[in-house]
Formats: sequence, C-alpha cells, structure tokens
Amino acid sequence: MFLGIDLGTSELKLLLLDEQHRIVATTGVALTVQRPQPLWSEQDPAAWWAALDQGMSQLKTAHAAELAAVRGIGLSGQMHGAVTLDAADRVLRPAILWNDGRSGAECAEMMAACPELPAITGNLAMPGFTAPKLAWMRRHEPELFGRVAKVLLPKDWLRLQLSGSHVGEMSDAAGTLWLDVARRRWSPEALALTGLDESHMPRLVEGSEPSAGLRHDLAVRWGLHPGTVIAGGGGDNAASAVGMGVVKPGQGFLSLGTSGVIFLCNEAFSPNPGRAVHAFCHALPGTWHQMSVMLSAASALRWVTQTLGEPGEAALIDKVAALTPAQRERAPLFLPYLSGERTPHNNANAQGVFFGLTHEHDAAALGYAVLEGVGFGLLDGWQALQAGGGGADSLWLVGGGARSAWWARLLASMLGTPLVNGVGAEAGGALGAARLAWLACGGALDEVCRTPEVARVAEPDPALAAALQPRHARFQRLYAALRSEFG
Repeated sequence: MFLGIDLGTSELKLLLLDEQHRIVATTGVALTVQRPQPLWSEQDPAAWWAALDQGMSQLKTAHAAELAAVRGIGLSGQMHGAVTLDAADRVLRPAILWNDGRSGAECAEMMAACPELPAITGNLAMPGFTAPKLAWMRRHEPELFGRVAKVLLPKDWLRLQLSGSHVGEMSDAAGTLWLDVARRRWSPEALALTGLDESHMPRLVEGSEPSAGLRHDLAVRWGLHPGTVIAGGGGDNAASAVGMGVVKPGQGFLSLGTSGVIFLCNEAFSPNPGRAVHAFCHALPGTWHQMSVMLSAASALRWVTQTLGEPGEAALIDKVAALTPAQRERAPLFLPYLSGERTPHNNANAQGVFFGLTHEHDAAALGYAVLEGVGFGLLDGWQALQAGGGGADSLWLVGGGARSAWWARLLASMLGTPLVNGVGAEAGGALGAARLAWLACGGALDEVCRTPEVARVAEPDPALAAALQPRHARFQRLYAALRSEFG
C-alpha cells in the first residue's frame, strides 16, 4: 500500500493505492487563498499542516488497516511557492504562491543582471517563480530577508514536518529559477542574483528516490510504521504526469484546473524561453518536460458561473451548448487573464476583458466567451510548444474542467489534437505521488507507471476549427491592442 499526498492551492488531497493499481481511498480538505493586496496571493503553511492532520485522521478512522500497510509516502504539490524559514525552522511570513504577481520589477532586474539566466534555468524570470519572490523580500522586507536560513517549496515544507529533513526534488526545484535544469543541480549564479547560496537550499533527490523517513510520533498518531519511506515526489504537473503514465517522450496531457497546462515529456532539456515555454526536470531521473502555462483556466469558468449567479458550471455549459453556431459567432470575445498570464505573454499585469458586448448577450453568450477564451489561451500555448519542436499525437485531458464533453470537443478542435479522458485520471497529483512512493520502494517503472484505461475521446472537428480561426485571430489582435493599457 502507498500513500499519496497532494498539496494543491484549493485542496489538500490524500490517496491510498494498492499494488494492484486500485485506489483504495481518497479524501480531501479544502484550503483558502489570502489576497491582502492587488497581485498578492498567499497561504499560511500552518493551514497546510492542519489540513494534512485532518485528512490523515479521516483516513485513520475509515481505513486504519490500509494505513498500517503503507510502505511508502509520496508528495506532490503546488509549485513555485516560497516558504521562508529562520535558523530554527520557524516560518517567517505567509507563503507567497505561484499565482502571486508582485515581483514583476524584480524579474526585469534579474534578467538584466544575468542575460544567460534562461539558458541556465530553461525559463524566463516570471513573478510566479520562487526566486523573484525572494528578491522582492530582500527589497521590501529586508529585516525578514536577513533572517532567512532556508527556502522550501510547499510540499517540501510538509516533508520537513513529516520527517525533520530539508529535502527537495528536481521537478519542483526546476520551478524556482535557481536550478541548473540541464545539470539537475543548484546554480550558484542564479542563487547569487537573490543574495542566497546553496546553504539556503534543501538537499536534492530524484522524485522516485527515497528522501527521508516518517517521524516516530506521527507514525504513532496516524497508525503508520515509524521510518516509512518518503519519496522525493514531484511538482503538481510532473506528479500528475506520473499518475497518468506520461513518462516517455511523445506523451503529454492538458490539465484544466485552476490554471491551464499543456505538458509534454522530453528525453532531453529543451528550453524555449523566447515564447515563455517552461522547460523543467521531470520527476524521474534523466527525463525532462516542457509546459505551456496559463494562469486562469477552469477558475475562469468558476468565476463567470458565480458572477452570473448560475447554479453550477455544468448548468452554465448546458446553456452554452444550446447556442446555435450563429449565436456563437456573435458572442463577445474574452481575454482570460484574470491572474495575469505566462505562456506565451509573460505578463503579470494582463487582465481579463469582455469585448463586443451588446443587448443581445445573455449568460449563455458570456459563458461561451469564457470557454472559448480559455481555449484560445491554450491554443496560443500549444502553438508556442509546437514552435519549439514539441508535439504529441494526442493528449490526456485532466482536471476539473475535463468533466465537460462539450468543452473537450471545443478544445480538441482548437488544438487539432484528440483529447483523451482516462478512467481515474482525475486523481492526478495524489496518484502520481503514490506511484513515486511505489518506485522509491523498489517498484519497476513499466509496472508502476501504466497509462489509464480510456474512458472517452474528444476528436477534433475540422469544420468547427475553421469557424473558430477568425475569432482566434481577433482574440490575438485584441490582446496586442490592449497590452500597453494593462500597466
């Protein structure tokens, strides 16, 4: 039995997996995000620990025998968050999250000071990454910055609580802007840009390697074995890839969660920073991946659903699906940049826009505009990946937005690529974390990292794709026209 822990932005998930690939149990505990100022996004790490303890207590109540059989624990989590600790491992301030946009000025300064940074790290300096957050702290919170002894990513802070060890792994570390991604080690040059050195960083392991053992007191509290192996684990997208068996070149997935991600597995480090494509280490040794990332995907659908007072996302999509082709052609355009944007724009100041509203437009038209706008944002990212040589014959489709067959068909037509729903693929990062624990306990890659059974395939509709092309062109022109107005 293996335990996967996935620390998301809106929920902490736990999953028990047996050696017949059966998901024995899952549970989740909700989390909230604090936004004390514009562009800010923070969470208190203590809330993560409280959620984990609550979830483990729930599992112990319902599945004590299965917990007692756990051989390994894997960790997955939201990437890029900065958890700053003093010399006594006390948290210095709320964690600054992946979708925080306050460090735009620091990103520009880092790029100017070290033009070779993208060649080392595989990525442009963006506010979402961890390093610019520490540069922001150094400027705006110098007293706190002076007390920083360690910087950990969110899931690695949970590891510290579970084991007492400062350990990270390659896939998550690749999202800090401090890692030499090709060499899979900390970069002294990148660290120096933020006034830090390797002593401030955790020890690194591969995601499928053992990293530490479970503390005795926690093992007793939750009914596990003391010293249970804790695997290196993975950043959320790399772990999700492991959970879907996306571990070999030519495989990929599209995730419709809070953010929107297209993930492609690579056999070599393949940076394309000029198009704001991310090039990261995978959670497996000797493997890398590329990603296009948009910051608001299914979260944009959730926002418009709540704003319109609709009973739920599915109900709004039902209204959208009833629109005629002519009504869709007359719908407003929507720029989906509610939290800024990464690929391909790298613009933390980009904002959401409805354009072309008239008295004719109702909730269905606005819902369609949002679904289409998120799709156009994903298409821009897909084209950036293709420009750098990336591609796949099909993509697995995961995340909360993957539940809609109508949206899947729209997206498949836009991308010109079949989108495949897999049975159990919604388990995502938690399943991948459990599989990484299995690998850390000696499991074989081909046995552990199977692809899921196919549940549904959304095939591209060439006629629909052709009808969407003029609207996509207008969408791109609209962003270009408004870019200077975003500040």
